[in-house]
Amino acid sequence: MEEDAVWQSVLGEIELTVSRGNFVTWFKNTQVLRRDDSSMIIGVPNIFYKQQLESKFKPMIMELLAKNGLGEIALEFKTHTSTMPTKRPTNDDTEVVIMSESPKKTNREMFSGNGAPSLTHSYRQGLNDRYTFDSFIVGSGNEMAYAACQAIAQNPGTKYNPLFIYGGVGLGKTHLIQAVGNAVLANKKGSKVVYATSEQFVQEFLDAIRYKKITDFAGHYRNADVLIVDDMQFIAGKEKTQEEFFHTFNALHQANKQIIISSDKPPKSIPTLEERLRSRFEWGMIVDIGAPDFETRCAILQNKATQHNIVLDQPVVEFLANQVQTNIRELEGALNQLLAFCEMRNLTPDLSVVTGLFGTHRSRPRHMNAKQVVERTAKHFQISIEEILSPKRDKDIVFPRQIAMYLLRSELHLSFPKIAQELGRKDHTTAIHSVEKIEKELHFDNILKEHVKEIKEKLYA
Repeated sequence: MEEDAVWQSVLGEIELTVSRGNFVTWFKNTQVLRRDDSSMIIGVPNIFYKQQLESKFKPMIMELLAKNGLGEIALEFKTHTSTMPTKRPTNDDTEVVIMSESPKKTNREMFSGNGAPSLTHSYRQGLNDRYTFDSFIVGSGNEMAYAACQAIAQNPGTKYNPLFIYGGVGLGKTHLIQAVGNAVLANKKGSKVVYATSEQFVQEFLDAIRYKKITDFAGHYRNADVLIVDDMQFIAGKEKTQEEFFHTFNALHQANKQIIISSDKPPKSIPTLEERLRSRFEWGMIVDIGAPDFETRCAILQNKATQHNIVLDQPVVEFLANQVQTNIRELEGALNQLLAFCEMRNLTPDLSVVTGLFGTHRSRPRHMNAKQVVERTAKHFQISIEEILSPKRDKDIVFPRQIAMYLLRSELHLSFPKIAQELGRKDHTTAIHSVEKIEKELHFDNILKEHVKEIKEKLYA
């Protein structure tokens, strides 16, 4: 249906504009009920969704509808009983390319005079102006990445080039790399900042081949002052695209233009990535973003609540911070759920409400125990439980044993004597030494960080 296609286009742009938590909370389960020449009716799950969309998001939606050719239409939200989720565009059929100082194009402007589409698609957006350094909460897990990005924003192309940032889902990589772009535009008027996900880069490259626009495509990317590519892991296995990105990288690097890349894993851990690209990604600085610590999670929650004009009591903040420990998007989603629950029932978000709402959830699986942590660590390093519990001092046994001790301390908060007991040690000073050693090395050992992250992901899966 044409009206559904228009709404999907609007949803695609909304997803790039608002936070992931807000998109999932308020837009995921909407759908077009009816549309004619003068009006559009959007179905929502309940009356509270209707109130939120009308009061907070309607101006933005109207602007996006106008951008898609529906400027004079009346928009209405109605509750609808259907539980079928609205299909949203995926990375395979959407693309974002950001060009500073460039006008946005309408659907009609996507086509050149000879009928072939140009490379400027209607869904290209400007950098999200909410993604700034001021709105980014700095903690122990991201302070190095934050410092590197700030240094680049002041003098792009002079050091840390390329900058490769990696980390798990929902830890703020996109926020941070777009903050660099926004800062560059603020500091150096007229700069050209190009932002794209790797999947979007792939799709645009395919369009360029199809419509014989390779020269335009190459010129667009290679004339950038700052090139920001998000989710680089998705370029793996695409040989022709990797070759094109290789030449783009070389052209920009030779011209001292800044390149910033993000991924969910470091270059050497991306499968089927060409060696020549891998080596170039390692030319500059590789830095990871880790899961936020407790204090950082509390600061994030207070900051997000302030954006909603809500002041949360510290016990409420601390309770939520303990509920979600590894993903900022989930943390924001939990906050949105709390605020929505309170608004629907006209309640104050105090500790009794939040414990009633989330009391059945835990920050870790109920079944997780020390034995499972040890077993998961042993399995990750492909050694037996007997070996990790044995008195052996071989390096390939001691290293996993130390990580297991660290995880027992950081995830289950066991005492050092209890940790020593779980690993078959008689002296708890061994546990103290192991935990302190791993904590110290996590600050600079990227391989160690990857091991710990992967084990945690399996434990919390």
